[in-house]
Amino acid sequence: MKRLFILSFASLLLASCGDGTEKKAAGRLQSARLAFESGNYNRAKVEIDSIKILYPKAFNARKEGLRLMLQVEMKEQQTTLAYLDSLLANRQAAFEAVRGKFVLEKDTAYQETGHYFHPTQVIEKNLHRSYLRFRVNERGAMSMTSIYCGPSNIHHRAVKVTAPDGSFTETPASGDSYETTDLGGKIEKADYPLGQDGNVMGFIYLNHDKNLRVEYLGDRKYTTSLPVCDRQALKETYELSQILSAIEQIKKEKEEALLKTGFITRRIEDNRKKDPSE
Repeated sequence: MKRLFILSFASLLLASCGDGTEKKAAGRLQSARLAFESGNYNRAKVEIDSIKILYPKAFNARKEGLRLMLQVEMKEQQTTLAYLDSLLANRQAAFEAVRGKFVLEKDTAYQETGHYFHPTQVIEKNLHRSYLRFRVNERGAMSMTSIYCGPSNIHHRAVKVTAPDGSFTETPASGDSYETTDLGGKIEKADYPLGQDGNVMGFIYLNHDKNLRVEYLGDRKYTTSLPVCDRQALKETYELSQILSAIEQIKKEKEEALLKTGFITRRIEDNRKKDPSE
């Protein structure tokens, strides 16, 4: 009889503890709902996670918490997409405002991505001239080409740019260069993508209002000045690159947000199939 009393008391105690646990977990769940409705998604997720940590046996609350977590995650992605759409529209408007200043060179027969050039730097206007040429492709990737024209080769593979105060920067040796001959003159070209240019393009951008000196580094040195037209071309092309790069990054983030939205939607549908009463 005494044993039966002890077992009955233990059962009642467990039931009481269980009821208390569910009640406390339900309170956390309610706090999570209120945070969600007020747009405080981080707080809502913290409250939902706390149910799993503090009340692991509150199965009903945990189940409802998982459903609410999907709603929170979906709302977060929808908010992110709305923000990215606004940001993308802003950057595209900035691009439309300046694209008319550039010449797009693209042969659709074999090129998927064209390149924008400043009009002062198109080839036909710069024949037989030694200069730094800048371009940016439609996805925002910028590069510089050092072009040397002269009576004899200097076999250059790098360039150094110096400001009036003596500060300078130079490219590493180019991994993409070639030499040719045209009407007896020697032509050399070396390419340097942004990020692999020793920050030469960034240096020119910061000093575009100064008289800059350019040294071609090879078997022999060749020195020339960087005229105003080329400095302005760099400045405007560099800024175009920043706009186009931002557009590409925003598009990438949108794709990721859409993938997450699709994943969450499938999880919600799976839950509905498992529990049609939802």
